[in-house]
Amino acid sequence: MDQPEPLPKPGPNDWLANHPEAGQNFEEFVASRPNRPDKQRNAIYLQPLGDFTSVASPSLALLQQFASAFFMLPVKILGALDIEKEKITSRRNSASGQRQLLTGDILELLKHRVPTDAFCVIAASMIDLYPDPSWNFVFGQASLRERVGVYSFARYVADDPKLVLRRSCKVLAHETSHMFGVAHCIFYRCIMNGSNHLAESDARPMHLCPIDLRKLQWSVGFDVERRARLLQPIIDRVG
Repeated sequence: MDQPEPLPKPGPNDWLANHPEAGQNFEEFVASRPNRPDKQRNAIYLQPLGDFTSVASPSLALLQQFASAFFMLPVKILGALDIEKEKITSRRNSASGQRQLLTGDILELLKHRVPTDAFCVIAASMIDLYPDPSWNFVFGQASLRERVGVYSFARYVADDPKLVLRRSCKVLAHETSHMFGVAHCIFYRCIMNGSNHLAESDARPMHLCPIDLRKLQWSVGFDVERRARLLQPIIDRVG
């Protein structure tokens, strides 16, 4: 097995240079008493926010397939929510003029829509997000205890559909892993590395490092080799 690659020293604009984190080892993860799937609550729900029919949108069916293999749990897609009919605060980004949705309002909305068999509900949007008026944007945000999260594909749009899907798979896996109580990884190159900009997000690999894979396996109880076999063709497909 290849040795994990240590995370290099962050550049001045990278996540760890602006958001210093202590890291989370396996023992600290277990001691945090994270949420775990059980017989009653073991499904991951994808909640589309608005339209996902444009050519710039990633395939929800392929995201469903990827997430099912990554987490080794059933993944279900809910009917799209009409953003204009919900009480979600929005603004125009002062620099780009792009419309943005406030993540706190979305998370509050999702808290009241968690299905009885859901381990978690993750909302996805093609509209940009912001977590606070002082922030320029955020790729995604999750509430660990409430089992709800949201992420946006707005900053992942590219001419290459394979690149868009790869970026989308990464943020889906990253934000959903937070629902299991997995914190940002500061030890190795890992899909759980924090990201402050698109280049840093693109530099993240598609896989979990050994420390975070152990956390997820402890939570779900899957066979690691079987998971790898199921994931491989999907990862090959997105390059």
